[in-house]
This record gives sequence, structure tokens and C-alpha cells, in this order.
Amino acid sequence: MPPPKDVVKIAIQMVGAIPQLIELQQTKPLSAVLKDVCDAWSLPNAEHYALQYVDGRQTYITESNRREIKNGSILRLTTSPDQEAERLYSGIQSKNVDVKTDSLKKLASLSQDVTFAQEFISRNGLKQIYSIVEEGNDTGEMLAHTLKAFTELMEHDFVSWENLSTVFIKKIVSYVNMNAVDASIQQLSLSILENMVPTSRLLFELVKKEVTLDRLLTHLQMTNAQLQLKAMALLIALLLTATDAERRDMMDYLREKNIRQFIHKNIIHSSEPLGDEMAHYLYVLQSVSLNLCEHRMRTSMDPYSQEQRELLQSLRQTAFESESEAPASNFSTERRRSLCAKEFRKLGFMNNGNPAEDLRRAPPGLLALDSMVYFSRNTPNAYSRFVLENSSREDKHECPFARSSIQLTLILCEILHVGEPCSETAQAFYPMFFGQDHFFEELFCICIQLVNKTWKEMRATQEDFDKVMQVVREQITRTLALKPTSLELFKTRVNALNYSEILKLRQTERLHQEETLAVPVLELRERLKPELLELIQQQRLLHLCEGTLFRKISSRRRQDKLWYCRLSPNHKVLHYGDVEEGVESPPIESLTEKIPVADMKMLLVGKECPHTKEKSSGKQNKDVLELAFSIVHDVEEYCLNFVAPTRYEFCLWTDGLNVLLGKEMTSERTQTDLDVLLSMELKLRLLDLENVSIPDTPPPIPKPPSNLNFCYDFSHAEQ
Repeated sequence: MPPPKDVVKIAIQMVGAIPQLIELQQTKPLSAVLKDVCDAWSLPNAEHYALQYVDGRQTYITESNRREIKNGSILRLTTSPDQEAERLYSGIQSKNVDVKTDSLKKLASLSQDVTFAQEFISRNGLKQIYSIVEEGNDTGEMLAHTLKAFTELMEHDFVSWENLSTVFIKKIVSYVNMNAVDASIQQLSLSILENMVPTSRLLFELVKKEVTLDRLLTHLQMTNAQLQLKAMALLIALLLTATDAERRDMMDYLREKNIRQFIHKNIIHSSEPLGDEMAHYLYVLQSVSLNLCEHRMRTSMDPYSQEQRELLQSLRQTAFESESEAPASNFSTERRRSLCAKEFRKLGFMNNGNPAEDLRRAPPGLLALDSMVYFSRNTPNAYSRFVLENSSREDKHECPFARSSIQLTLILCEILHVGEPCSETAQAFYPMFFGQDHFFEELFCICIQLVNKTWKEMRATQEDFDKVMQVVREQITRTLALKPTSLELFKTRVNALNYSEILKLRQTERLHQEETLAVPVLELRERLKPELLELIQQQRLLHLCEGTLFRKISSRRRQDKLWYCRLSPNHKVLHYGDVEEGVESPPIESLTEKIPVADMKMLLVGKECPHTKEKSSGKQNKDVLELAFSIVHDVEEYCLNFVAPTRYEFCLWTDGLNVLLGKEMTSERTQTDLDVLLSMELKLRLLDLENVSIPDTPPPIPKPPSNLNFCYDFSHAEQ
């Protein structure tokens, strides 16, 4: 007979004693449980003891978390958090260096536990840590333990970062700015400053002033990968917290210092594989850089602005004034105005009398004008060829340069997500972005020439403008999906993907769609579905058995602890536990926490998850909502919360968990995989029917013949 729900069988250890095997009554007060355990070992003062997990993070058992104890858990009888906090509070003030160092080391370990942290902070323990940092000149092991303990204590959000003294902050800054300091201390100091920056404007300004961009670039150029990562994390935190003007100045300075070339050569093309954290920071750096275009993109042209009118006139002058025999200044005002209007019409402006009207639409706003001017100044030959080639045509097949440029700028802004907030989890950056200065403008130069090329291939007229731009968008997105490593490679590939290739791809996709719509084929699809869905289910469960590395996302920052979760080979238990950075696939034995599949009640996704309700709503968290899911187990109050690293992982995990719960797989990936498998299976089965049209209705079955009497009669054989 299974034990009652409120009883769990556990083992309790103590150094130098035989372990106790007890049945823990969850309804019994924890103080009474401790009294029984202490009495069994003849220990006085039960209130001075506490229970703690042996494995994993060695969390203290409290009334609030005791329901998480599972059958078979191994606990340890240890000093209570308040006694331990008191002992370590005294230990870190000791005059004996060894005692002080050991106390700080233990403090750094125990501070991960919220119960202990609360007890230690309530004794004004942080003040002692401040003193050690502010007054001490040690930069060795003792300081490393002190900074680690401080980081863990601040992680619990009991104390505001704004309470830190200027002396303490400047001391942390000094460790970042000093050369002769242990790398582990510099990593911890960079991490502390990174956490500090987003919390208040004053702290941001202080850190920005004290830690120069030059110093961060020096750390970025170190061979120590962890130091490099922490420096990048602080740089990104500063960029994200800065105002638009400050961010622009910082990016201009970084451009002067050739950070792009360094990242392209030493990080992206390093011999070491790029970690998830660094990939995310490169994505943010790319996003921040592209978003510098947002202001121009959202600003309409002002027809009364002298500067903007001059830029507009420069387009006309670059294209036409070199070919005109007489300078326009010799003409009358009326003649000159008429000539300008004619030339603006040749340039492809729809409103040639007042071309500024074409640029009133925002987005793309002034960014379209900037892109056209960049093209005309940096590739004047290609610009002149484009304009003159089309302005001299009389067969209505001329490609309008200005109209195409305005629409192309808008397309590029949409594809590159210009003006959108940075995702908290995305890692998708374009390697070619870091291989080129003025990335957006250079990409525009390639793509506007692609527009002209595609226009000619389609033999398009003005009525076909939208169709051409749709094809160009497809050419760009299909090529970017291949992740070219340089703009030269992008140019080669996008030009190879000409209009006829796009037509072939569309034709293939359309034929595939048409052949799968015949009634007999649809019936065959339905028959094949159950078998293929079972195959997908097996794949999902195999993926869960392999496991995935997840990242805990706190309310203040993205960078946080890593943890791993995997399903046992017999599909009966989910194992999970914290892991260190760089661990690829930890053995299942090292994952100390577990949830029996039988105890899983339901799966929550998106806004339903408790950890998404805790976070503030807004655009910044949209990506977290799309990747969040939770497993409700035992009773509804207890959830294991996940934020998947990618949408692909989200789909595989939610599908796998639904299979374990006996429910249907609901992710979009299931439909995609099913369509691919059905397509392959149908093609294999219909190979013999190639070029044979399949009728919508089956042929009629003929009537049986009149001489259908050749059946053997067994009744006569028995006689």
C-alpha cells in the first residue's frame, strides 16, 4: 500500500552517527521533527539544529520549502542557519587570518541559501563585508571569497544596490582597473559592477566615469575567456542603461577603437567555440548598433531644413550635372525649376515637383535619404549607371531609383528589426555585421543594385513595383538565413538567387502543395499520421533523455546560474540540478533533484507560468513569455519553472512533457515535423505514380461476372 500523501520516507545523516531512516509527517511542525531526530541521537538544544539537503545546493529545510522533499531524499542534521550566521559573523572578524579566510569561504558557499542569507544580513553582516573590502589591501584568496559571498548575498534582493557606499564601489572599480590582480577577483568585480549598473542612474554614472571604455577593451582583449565574457557583460549593461545620446557617443568611441574588427577576428573566428552567453552579447551589440538608425528612420523629412534639402539636391547633382552641357545657374529661375523637376522624375521620385513629400513617410523617413546619399557618394559609378540606365529608357520598364530605395530601406529595417527592443534571450547575430563598417548602408548598396537586376529579369513596369519588392524581400531573407560570414559572400549568394531561381523554388513549393491536396492523397495522409506522430513522440522523449542546459533569468539581469534537466532512460523521472558554466552534458547521477513523472499534474506555458507573472510586463519580456513553461507537480503550489534557450527547445520540451502527461503535442514544431515526414513518406509511396494524374474519386468497381461459380464447395468433399 502506498504511503499517505503527507508522509515521505527520508534518511537523515550526521557526522559520526548511524543515519536515521524516518517517515516524515509533513503535517507535523518542523521543530517537533527536529526534536525527535535530536532525541534519537541524544542531542540537547534541538532549536540549535536544522535539516539540510546533502546534495545539490544544500538548501536548509524550512516550513515554506518542506513540501519539496521527495521520497528517498537524504538530509543532514546541521547547525541551524541563525547559529551558523552568528558563528560566521564572528569568524570573519577574527584576527587569525586562517580562521577569517575559512569563515569567508564557508560564507560564500552558504550565502546561496535564502534562509541563511536572511539571518546573516539581519545581523548586519554586509557591513562587515563592506569593511573587509574598504579597509583591506589584500588581493588574494580572502578577497575572492569576500566578493563571492557579497555577490551571493546581494542575489537575494534583501538589500538595495543603492545602499552601497561610494568608497566600496570605488574599491571594486580599483580591482577592475588594476593590472596586478588575480583574474578571479577581476571577474567577480566586473560581475558586481554589471549587476549594479541597471539599478540606478547614479550608479550607472559612477561606474561609467570610473571604468573607462578603454579599460573594458583591455579586458576584452585578454586570452582569459571568462574575463573577456564578464567585460563584455559590463559593456552591454552600460550600453543598455545609457540614454540615446550617451549610447551613440559610446558606440562612436568603440568604432574609433576598432572593436568591430577585434570581435570579428578574435571572438567570432576564435579557435574556441562561441558560448551562448557571448553569442547573446554579440546579438545585443548588433541590435544596439542597428538601433542607432532608429531616430533617422522615425524622422520625416523637413522641407524647410537647409541641410536635408542639400542632401536631396546632391542626389540630383551627382547623377545629372556632370552630363549637362551648360550649368543650371545660366538658366532662368522658371527653366531651372522645370529642369530640376524633370531630373527628380528621372531619379524616380513620385512627387517630382516636391520630392521631399516622398520622404515624409516614417519609417523609413530620413534613413532612406541617408542610404541613397551614401550609395551615391561611396559607389558613384554604380549610382550613375543605375539612374542613367533607367532614366534613358522609353519602354515603360524603367526602375524608379528613389521609390525603390525608400521601399528597400523599409524592408531592411523590418528584416534587421531596427527600432525593436533587444530580446533577453536571443543569440542570433549576423557574423557579417562585425565584418563591415557602416553595415546597414553597405547592405543597402548591395540590395539596391539587386533591385535593379531583379527588375530587369522580371521585365517589370511601374504596375509591378510591389511584386518586384516582394521578390527582393524573399531574395534577401533566404540569403540571410544561410548566415553568410561576409558581405562579399552575401552579395555573391543573393545575386545567384535570381528571379528564375525564386520562381523554381516557388514552383517546387506550389507543386508540393498541390499534389498533397488530391482526395486519395489526403486519405493516405490521414492513415499515415498516427504512425508518424508516434515517431515524433519517440524523438521528443529521446531529446528529453539527452537533456538541455537552461539558464535561470532573474528580474535584474540575464546572466545567472545554469541548470540542467533530463529525463531518465525509463521515462519515469525528471532529473535536474545546477551546473557550472562550460559543462556540456552532465551525467544523470550528478543531477540531485528529481520529479517523478507520476507526480506531474499539468504543463503551463507563457503568461500562465508563475515566473512570468513575477516579471514586469512589456516589450522587453515578450521573448521570455514565448519561451517560458512550467511543470506543476504534487500540488499546484509547486512548479518547476523553465525558460528555454531557443524556440526550438521550447517546442521539443513542451511536446515531450505533453507526451509524458498523456496529452497531444501542440507546438508549431510538431506540425512542421509532421508535414516533413508526411511529405517524404508520400513521395516514396507515390514514386510509381510519377506523371500519372490521380483522380479525385476512385474508379467504379465493376459488377461481378455472371460465371462467378468457380468457388470450391467443401460440403461435397465431406461426403
